[in-house]
Amino acid sequence: MTLTGRCHCGRNAFEIDGELPETLTRCTCSFCSKRGHLYAYYPPERFKVTQADSDAIYRWNTRQVHNHFCSACGCDLYADSPDFQRDGSWDGKTRRIAVNARLLDDLEAADWPVTVIDGKNLW
Repeated sequence: MTLTGRCHCGRNAFEIDGELPETLTRCTCSFCSKRGHLYAYYPPERFKVTQADSDAIYRWNTRQVHNHFCSACGCDLYADSPDFQRDGSWDGKTRRIAVNARLLDDLEAADWPVTVIDGKNLW
């Protein structure tokens, strides 16, 4: 199955070779809680940017997480990050893509089951 998504103005788009996860993730860290996104996680090889006309990147703290957003309409697109485990550990090499599920076509993310990660205290 191919999932597609795009920002509000349509200048950035992506596709995912995969299914919707059983649950979406809400993180309580200072960045995620202010943005309000719900994440769906995928391995990088299943994620493809199909249009990036106004893609911008925000990095903070350790600069290991690359938060992509649309510089035109401001929508948070996805994050390319270390594959942190629920205890905050990381193997030092494996990465993952955290897609803002609110941008997925034909999905009402607010109606999907959500798991909360205590990022406020983990990272």
